[in-house]
Amino acid sequence: MTRDVSTRDIVYIALFAALMAAVNLVPPIFVGFLPVPITAQTLGVMLAGCLIGAKRGGLAILLFVLLVALGLPLLAGGNGGLGVFFGPSAGFIISWPIAAYVTGWLTEMNWKRMNAVWFFIFSVIGGIGIVYLVGIPWLAVAAKLSLFDAAKGSLVFVPGDLVKAVAAALIAETVRRSYPLMQSAR
Repeated sequence: MTRDVSTRDIVYIALFAALMAAVNLVPPIFVGFLPVPITAQTLGVMLAGCLIGAKRGGLAILLFVLLVALGLPLLAGGNGGLGVFFGPSAGFIISWPIAAYVTGWLTEMNWKRMNAVWFFIFSVIGGIGIVYLVGIPWLAVAAKLSLFDAAKGSLVFVPGDLVKAVAAALIAETVRRSYPLMQSAR
């Protein structure tokens, strides 16, 4: 059974696309040996999945990615345009809608038992696992690295990504407790 897109869905999608843009105002931190900076961007991906679910979260981040493709300078550091989809970080960017969807799907399937620990686990699976699964191979090709070297070099990002997953989990749990009607919004 399919469900039509409601006005509420459109508002959530637009709101989280804007949230993703706001998260990208945090300046990137460049690591000398990799051409991919440390950013807060995956925090927005994790929050979209945890807070508005698979369909809306995935569509919100897809809308954000499409706006970037149209040339809006919404990525960390003020980047945008089709050129970013040919650079070393393109695989990570392309993975975001999928990551938000997976995070949201896991959250939806387990909503009755959700707490900060589960939000964290699902943020790690979607917001780190999926992102790295797509991003690292692209990085290897674009930067002319072996897959092993790209993966090894990406390890520097894991601690920061875990901190983002903790932040997403704590925010999502706070929102879940503060806004009990959120379950009916799913």
